[in-house]
Amino acid sequence: MATYGFRFFISLMAAVLFSCVAVAQQCTVTLGGDAPQTTSNSQTQLPSNSKTQTAGNPNSQPGDRPKDVEDKKKQEQTGTSNDRLFYALPNFLTVETRDVPPLTTKQKFSVVAKGSFDYIQIPWYGFLSGISQAEDSEPGYGQGAEGYGKRFGAAFADGTIENFMTGAILPSLLHEDPRFFESEQGTFAHRTGYAISRIFVTRTDSGREQFNYSEIFGSALSAGISTYSYHPRADRTVSNTISVWGTEVGYDTITIVVKEFWPDIRRKLQKNKK
Repeated sequence: MATYGFRFFISLMAAVLFSCVAVAQQCTVTLGGDAPQTTSNSQTQLPSNSKTQTAGNPNSQPGDRPKDVEDKKKQEQTGTSNDRLFYALPNFLTVETRDVPPLTTKQKFSVVAKGSFDYIQIPWYGFLSGISQAEDSEPGYGQGAEGYGKRFGAAFADGTIENFMTGAILPSLLHEDPRFFESEQGTFAHRTGYAISRIFVTRTDSGREQFNYSEIFGSALSAGISTYSYHPRADRTVSNTISVWGTEVGYDTITIVVKEFWPDIRRKLQKNKK
């Protein structure tokens, strides 16, 4: 996550989150508290015109397209996802089912690299760098094309370092699972609380829960590395490092809540399109 234009970006993400809430609250299947639950021994009865859940996947939801069901089956096989938030931002470490195999160290690094160097990251970091340029944040970079280039390079490096620290390096060393397992059940408040709690609680490779060292300490390490290596000397302070650390955790918190409700939003958008 880049360290530029944070105030604007957090405000933007908050606006997106509230928009997501407005849409997700209309999805009565998962937010009404009465969502049907299935187990490996029983299958929820569906209307005869439903074709998505008859494909043999008990994790499918009403409104899922055949492609959605196929994606969930692939998640169960590979342990990762090909999903994208709002059909753009990589969401490869989010899965809609808990019935997935643990990730190996190679898989953790592979999926993080896939998301970090995805084609969408170029315009994404370009956008954040433009906001930083307009705000003249970190004046040591200067203005003009040179200043913009420095901000873009630092933004890309910041995001990549944090992604690898929180999603691959520490999870591999500590045997933690970097994936976000969506709840998709319960009330809006319950699901929001669950999503926020995943910042502090994670699953290990063996399936038990523990404190999320990878997120908390990984983001702190990435903030320290980026601040004291290639950012302007004037910004190499403890207070700035702590500020960047807090902003990264705040961004991840908002993002993970959006991830929790994205399947509902996607089904709502598909339903409206039909």
